[in-house]
Amino acid sequence: MDTEAQHTERDRSSSPSDSGDVPHVAEASEGTEGRSRSVLASLTDWLPGGRLTLSFLLCTGLLLVVSTFAVQPFEIPSGSMEPAFRSGDRVLVNKLAYRFGSEPQRGDAVVFDGSGYFGDADYIKRVVGTGGDRVVCCDKRGRVKVNGEPVDEPYLYPGDVPSRVPFDVVVPQDSLFLLGDHRSDSRDSRDHLGEPGGGMIPVDEVIGRADWIAWPVGRWTSLERPDGYARVPDPGGTHG
Repeated sequence: MDTEAQHTERDRSSSPSDSGDVPHVAEASEGTEGRSRSVLASLTDWLPGGRLTLSFLLCTGLLLVVSTFAVQPFEIPSGSMEPAFRSGDRVLVNKLAYRFGSEPQRGDAVVFDGSGYFGDADYIKRVVGTGGDRVVCCDKRGRVKVNGEPVDEPYLYPGDVPSRVPFDVVVPQDSLFLLGDHRSDSRDSRDHLGEPGGGMIPVDEVIGRADWIAWPVGRWTSLERPDGYARVPDPGGTHG
């Protein structure tokens, strides 16, 4: 007896409630794939340029999603952050760096919306103080002190001093005290101490952390947080 043939015949004639699920699932899957191919074919026929245009639109959409939620390019507009960032450099801003409970840390280079604080534009500066920190300039050796601890700043522009403007501030909670690396050519928190907000930027205005220099090609590099702030104690007295 041809047992295989009999089983095949029974499967063909059985009702959906009696038959195995696999043949019907396969048919449904094939139907779904067929409809998907039909939709894609219709789109490529409808769009000028066909598949090439569709591929371009899909790539553009993907880039838009990435730029909106994950990584955003930013062009350095001036020399206020030299030598780490030069005017015209394109940096990639990590927009996920401060999501999921993380917050800006001392030493981070951050891009933020300065509207109503520094001016109606996006800026890039370095975090020198976070919520609760006391930031003072300067000690007897001309160094910035954070919570009483002098900070070495090797990223400063050659020949610059940490600041020619004295200041002694306590950073409000959920705010940042920000300075440019090229201190003699940077308008930053020091220039707005007497204004509403005291030169501080709310953490909510931070777009993300500058993690990579992407352009020009010869400048490609990933960026690390400088270790000069590792010895700075938290406002409560413990070291971060």
